[in-house]
Amino acid sequence: MKHIRIPLFVWFSIVLLIAVAPVSLSAQESFIQKIEKNKSVSGIKSLDTSRFPEKYVMYLTQPLDHRHPEKGSFRQRVIVGHVGYDRPTVIVTEGYGAGYALRPTYREELSELFDANMIFVEHRYFLESTPEPCDWQYLTAENSAEDLHAVTTAFKTLYPGKWISTGISKGGQTSLLYRVFFPDDVDVSVPYVAPLCYAREDGRHEPFLRRVGTEADRKKIEDFQLEVLKRKARLLPRFEKMCTEKNYTFRAPLEEIYDFCVLEYSFSIWQWGTDIRSIPETSASDDTLLDHLLAISGPSYFIVDSPNLSFFVQAARELGYYGYDIAPFKPYLSIKTSKDYLRRLMLPEDMRKMKFDKTLSNKIVRFLKKNDPKMIFIYGQNDPWTAAGVTWLKNKKNIHVFVEPGGSHLARIGTMSEDQKQKVMSLLRGWLEE
Repeated sequence: MKHIRIPLFVWFSIVLLIAVAPVSLSAQESFIQKIEKNKSVSGIKSLDTSRFPEKYVMYLTQPLDHRHPEKGSFRQRVIVGHVGYDRPTVIVTEGYGAGYALRPTYREELSELFDANMIFVEHRYFLESTPEPCDWQYLTAENSAEDLHAVTTAFKTLYPGKWISTGISKGGQTSLLYRVFFPDDVDVSVPYVAPLCYAREDGRHEPFLRRVGTEADRKKIEDFQLEVLKRKARLLPRFEKMCTEKNYTFRAPLEEIYDFCVLEYSFSIWQWGTDIRSIPETSASDDTLLDHLLAISGPSYFIVDSPNLSFFVQAARELGYYGYDIAPFKPYLSIKTSKDYLRRLMLPEDMRKMKFDKTLSNKIVRFLKKNDPKMIFIYGQNDPWTAAGVTWLKNKKNIHVFVEPGGSHLARIGTMSEDQKQKVMSLLRGWLEE
């Protein structure tokens, strides 16, 4: 038998792998062993990642009602991107489900900018963090803030450095209310495009939509809305066919759902920064007009089994929402009014008598007026949610509000002008180095 000759560089590679592997394995075991000391943590699994040295998913057992732990518990999903015990930590106060954060390529903006650990918390009553049975009485802002406090408390033993809370949209709202309920849990808060609504139909969004952009932009949007309403008799059969094929069910007649899709159109097109030039001319074909309407504000928003049902319950209870201005479209609408549409179209039958509670919004406003925590709010100029933003906050040393010119609900640090970006980064660096 011939002797197998192994080149020197191969021997070197083997030795290097043997030397490195135990270190990596030891680090992994060290993290798991450390977090497992918290008896509320379970189900820890390693995740594939191209953005962190290590990444895990796990579950924390949380009380349904933090004031009354005896009423039961649920498991809350938490995703951790581990960089180092000596690094800052970003807690992402997600307002919905955490499924997208499982992707190997996912990394939140601030954790990347500052090479920070990331703790991504799925909101209660969404996806895998939904209690069984689903009792809506425990879905409150206070309980969600308590959830985040428990997560932060669990991980501060591992990560003693500076902490930043952040979230986008409803997640930004959650980051804000978390700071209100637990002002000392984190050092800095960065809510992105976070509204602070005062009512179930806040009232500030409709005037905003009458002013946003240019007069020509607003006219093109309204002309499109009027045209698809005028052609409703011709477009409704195809609209109905699509809904049937997708097994959509609604809490109102289909013709009314069509009307609400048209009313939602102006909010949606500005929210997501859609190029106004993409709006078809009023002379376009039926198919072209309907395809565009469905792409911007389709009927899935109003379905009975909406994945956003938990959010609608929160919005109706205490987070607030927006209304519609039907005045320009009244001659063509099947509905007589859009008032109270959230309750009629989005809420389950057993929740329709629920009244809006202003306690939360009043508490947040009082906190922001009386205190000056280190916070950076980021908004998009053309985003209708900015109408309910905290842009009224003035003369604060530590609270800063940045509005991206021409920006949408996608406004981030990375989308800002260089001047705004440098100001934000300078503030954050200074705070993290204190």
